[in-house]
This record gives sequence, structure tokens and C-alpha cells, in this order.
Amino acid sequence: MNKLHVLCAALLALATTAAPAQILIGQTAGLTGSVAAGVNETIAGSQLVIDAVNAQGGIHGEKIEVLRMDDTFDVKRASENARVLIEDKKVLALFMSRGTPHSQAIIPWLDKYDVALIGPSTGAMVLHKPVQKHVFNVRATYQREAEKAIQHLLTTGIARIAVVHVTDSFGQDALEGAMTGFAKAQAKPVVTVPADREKPDYKTIMPTIKEANAQAVLWIGSGAAVVDGIKALRASGSAAQVVTLSNNAASGFIKQLGDASKGVIVTQVFPNERSISYPMVKEALALAQAKGHAELSPATLEGFAAAKVLVEALRRAGPKPTRAKVLAALESLRAYDLGGLEVSYSPQDHSGIDFADLAIISDGRFKR
Repeated sequence: MNKLHVLCAALLALATTAAPAQILIGQTAGLTGSVAAGVNETIAGSQLVIDAVNAQGGIHGEKIEVLRMDDTFDVKRASENARVLIEDKKVLALFMSRGTPHSQAIIPWLDKYDVALIGPSTGAMVLHKPVQKHVFNVRATYQREAEKAIQHLLTTGIARIAVVHVTDSFGQDALEGAMTGFAKAQAKPVVTVPADREKPDYKTIMPTIKEANAQAVLWIGSGAAVVDGIKALRASGSAAQVVTLSNNAASGFIKQLGDASKGVIVTQVFPNERSISYPMVKEALALAQAKGHAELSPATLEGFAAAKVLVEALRRAGPKPTRAKVLAALESLRAYDLGGLEVSYSPQDHSGIDFADLAIISDGRFKR
């Protein structure tokens, strides 16, 4: 055998033993820090889908790999991570960012390079209206959740409702939804209290709530800051009903609350995680149990749903997908059934699913 034949044989051997091609997807989120519990549950839910797809050979013969970068829930780091993922790592799309100002900070990079962001883990209206060309929402809006929470409290006879809201774009957005709920019922909050996102001043917040004689508190904030706030409220002697939004709908949030969790209401944007009448829930539960996990959480379901949208977009983008092909595939998605819930997009609407419900924490679990 001459040298040329030997070289060709060696190259052929390398080609047949090389690792399969991969579809690179980028994610920046608070893998550590105040929102880590919820973030890591959404990631676990998304991996149920991605691992199942990869086990079957991937998408058009290519496996999905998610490159994750920890932004510690810091807005500037989220923006820089997005730049690195898009410019340096050449990811095909971004996926499941966490936080309203954080997702907003990513948008300039999406617009510059025509990259889609699929399933941001935020219900901010600013990502829905006006339509952001490169943002494809899966979950419902915070405004819808906050409005429903206020309506629920008012219909149960609770009239004296305080609203605590974080002082960022997320807090302002959800506050607007809450005020819509009050306006529709011709009611008003007894007090609205701003709270710093990282270091709320509980020594000021608690007396304000108590002096207003609030029967209930809608607490708009994220992760550990809300946990500490609820504990401080109980330590102050207040027995007010507490409601918070679905960004805190995670098992980790309940564990952090400990004994203070009982009776807390958390809005939800997906069906009951034990409601197997929904094919999506049944599918997610089966995949989770196959990995040795007995239960799902609302956050797990959010990640699962977002990943199903991602996978479908990649399938429709065809072999050798490009950023442009992924965008076109997403905008052509019409009435895509996730398993009892439908997602539709168009150039005029990137809203995703309009589903909002309430769950109460009882015995360390969400119950509806």
C-alpha cells in the first residue's frame, strides 16, 4: 500500500471515529447566587428534553450541547456572557436567560447578530410588547400573574392588600399588572413599598406593612430576597397572607423558606406538575422518573416546555441549521402542541402561552 493510500485510510478512520457534530446553544443565568435554586430546576427540566433527544441521535444527526455561563444574577455579567456566547463561542441561539433587566441587557447582542433568545425565564411585558424581533417567549407575563393574584385576594374578602415590589424593571412591570387588578375591582392597595433587589431594607419595610394593617402582601421580588422578606414579616408578628409570583415557583424556594413556607401562595404559569392529564406533564414525569427523580416542580416544567420549543425550532430549521434558519423556523411555528398547551408565533406576536394559576404551599409542596 503506497503512502497516499495509507494517508487516505488514516483520514477515513479519523472521520468515522470523530465525535458527532454538535448544535451549540448558549445560556447565561444565575447558576449561583440568589436565584440559583429556581434556575437549576429549570435547567434540570430542559435537560430532560435535550438528553432524550440526544439519546435518539439528536436533531438531523447532530446532538444539542448547551454552553452555560453563570452571571450570578448580575445584569452586567449577563450582557457580557451573551457577548461571549454569541461572538466567541458562535452559538446558534440563546436559551432561558433569567431576569428582566438581565434579558433586556442581552437584546442588543441579539439584534446585532440576528440571534434568537428562546424561552427567557421572565414574564416581563417589555419582552412581549412591543414585539422584540429576536425574543421568543414561552411562559405567560408577570402582569397577567399579578393581576390574577390581586383578583384572587379581593374575591376571598381580603381588602387591605400591601404590595412590595423590587426596584427594577421586573418590579415595575409586575406592579403595573397588580394595579390593573386593583383598578378592575375599583380598589387600591393600602400601601406600595419599594425594595432594593439585592439588599431590601426590612427594618423599614416591616413597620410600613404593619402600620397599614395589611391583611395580605403581594411580594414582587426574586429568590432569597423574598425568602428573607417573608421570614422578616413573620418575625415582626404579622400573619398577613403572602403571595409571590412564579419566578419563585421552585422546590428550592420552599426549602429556603422552611417553616415560613406554610400558606404562602405562588402564582403559576404551567399546569399542576402532578396533573398527568396533561401529556406534557406525563412525559416530563416519565423522563424524570427514569433518571431517578420522583417529582417535578413548576420550575422544572418551565424548563421542559422551553426546551420542547427549542427542539422543535431546531427540527424545523433543517440539517446544518443557521441562526437565520432558526429565526425563520420559530416565526413559522403555529399551534405547536407541547402536550396540552399550544405555542404559536408570528412576526407580530412572540408571546407564547397565556396560562396563569395559583398554588398554595402546604406541607412543603405546591397544592392547588
